[in-house]
Amino acid sequence: MATAGLALVAGAPVARAAVLGLAMLCLQASIGALNDLRDLDRDRGRKPAKPLPRGLVSVPAARLIAGTGLAAGLLLSLAGGPPAVAVALAGAATGYAYDLGLKTTAWSWLPFAAGVPLLVLFAWLGAGAALPGAFLLLVPLALAGGAALALSNELADDERDRGTGLRTAVGALGRGRAWQADLVLQATVIVVALGSLIVGGAAIESIGVADGSAALTMIGVALSRGHRPTTRERGWELQAIGLAGLGLAWLAGLAGRGLL
Repeated sequence: MATAGLALVAGAPVARAAVLGLAMLCLQASIGALNDLRDLDRDRGRKPAKPLPRGLVSVPAARLIAGTGLAAGLLLSLAGGPPAVAVALAGAATGYAYDLGLKTTAWSWLPFAAGVPLLVLFAWLGAGAALPGAFLLLVPLALAGGAALALSNELADDERDRGTGLRTAVGALGRGRAWQADLVLQATVIVVALGSLIVGGAAIESIGVADGSAALTMIGVALSRGHRPTTRERGWELQAIGLAGLGLAWLAGLAGRGLL
């Protein structure tokens, strides 16, 4: 949904935006399936609700999703032209690097940090739009937001990761400092995004959506400090939704002022 929305903001026709959104969904399904396959042994007994440990999806089916998701995602990306395909390949490679090794290191935040700006670039280039000067601000904000999402995701899984001996970014920082980093990163993104909308004279509607999304993000940050893994899981989910809404509102606000 975020990809399709970004493509619409960039000026893509509805049909192309829908295809680009489906392409990203397929790529994310591929990355997610590979991640669950790699985590299957660790998830047994620790995350029984996930499809593979629960038996809702078989291992062969997950492998099929991983393979066909990549193929379908790249094929659908052709609707956006060669630049979109190149970014799709870069995004898939980043996701697979996380699945296959980086997730068990102190650099586990890096694929998330890179993945968020790549998603925006995929939608924008896929729409056939030129990259505006505002992307000089967007890219570092997206990197910061992606890093924050990585930390909040790992905070939700901290007990499981420690129990299986994984050395993640949260494991290296400690839960308290990791949460503080998440807070600082998200607060920075929110302040800069809202400030630039106000200074740029964006429509009140865009600022209102951005405010609501920022509030949702900060509620997620607060939940990510919880003692229960399920509470921190809800925190990660709210941060992801809030950050996506903030990004769309920011882009729409600037587009409405002719700055994109």
